[in-house]
Amino acid sequence: MGKFKDIFHGEHRRFAWYVVFSTALFLVFWIVGPGNTFIHWADAAIETLRQEKVISDYRHQIEEMDSRIYRLNNDRDTLEKFAREQYHFAEPGEDVFLLDE
Repeated sequence: MGKFKDIFHGEHRRFAWYVVFSTALFLVFWIVGPGNTFIHWADAAIETLRQEKVISDYRHQIEEMDSRIYRLNNDRDTLEKFAREQYHFAEPGEDVFLLDE
């Protein structure tokens, strides 16, 4: 620790303080200054994570829709249930009651 103190009190003390001041100034501008800063990098990382979650949600919705389309195309009972619920289809002689919610 003695040699470290000698740097700031010896013959090169002005240069040592200049280095410390320059480094501190650089770090402050890097964290909060204009342009490409640490804060902008953090914001971009957060936005990237948010967008990846949105993409994941859309992929999950697409998988559910593909599954539903497959069932509607290949299962007659599912298709009949869908037609009755969405379009109020009924076979001849059946009574259909529509309830408002």
